[in-house]
Amino acid sequence: MPVVVATLRTKPGRRDEVLGAFRRHAPAVHAEPGCLLYAAHAGEDRVIVVENWADQATLDAHSAGPALAALGAEIAEALAAPVDVAVLEAVPAGEPGKGALPHA
Repeated sequence: MPVVVATLRTKPGRRDEVLGAFRRHAPAVHAEPGCLLYAAHAGEDRVIVVENWADQATLDAHSAGPALAALGAEIAEALAAPVDVAVLEAVPAGEPGKGALPHA
């Protein structure tokens, strides 16, 4: 099950704009087949999106889908750099409930 970590660096004063767009588009992503997790986490100058997908096919469909395209178009001007996307494989370690995402 692919895990995605996307880092969105925001221009000064535009983080809340990006978070607002995420809040508007997240329900559509959550409704996509195979979406197990799609959650934003914010710092002072960045938004980190952590995703977990049922399989590569559902991640590919999301990546080419309308919800992500709409979100990208809405936030493009608020970003200070291109989005850094890492597609990762879970490496469970330690306690089962703490060492991996629930669906990874």
